[in-house]
Amino acid sequence: MTDLDAARLAAVISPLRRTLLAAARAAERLPEIPDAQIEIIRALPRATVAGPGELADRLGLSRPTVSNLLSTMEANGLVERRPRPGNRRHVEVLATAKALDLFDRFDLASGNLVAGAAATLSTADRAALAAAVPALERLRDALALAKEVS
Repeated sequence: MTDLDAARLAAVISPLRRTLLAAARAAERLPEIPDAQIEIIRALPRATVAGPGELADRLGLSRPTVSNLLSTMEANGLVERRPRPGNRRHVEVLATAKALDLFDRFDLASGNLVAGAAATLSTADRAALAAAVPALERLRDALALAKEVS
């Protein structure tokens, strides 16, 4: 059994993510949307609402940061803020059809790009990637938990 080279894994993940993001944007001619805004859209799947405070807690961002992001996103037609039913002093946020369409197009393009690139790899490499996905999901969850604890 080999030891995990954590620094090497971390050094691969970030550029891999940026490369995939840029390639998907180019493939679908998607607008430049900052990562933080993408994470807000990801946190608001279709027919889901959340308060700004809930989003801040879920994403590990400060409330003023989320408020500023939501203002920009609302101006760009990516989210809608509306009074919360039963408590008009609070607002709820939902992703707009425009945001969900962009997100769906991004996810589809990303999946197609990864599938196309993976097809050029050896059978052994594709099997290793397939086997790594559950471990990477658990690693993501462990990192999210560590972030919450700190």
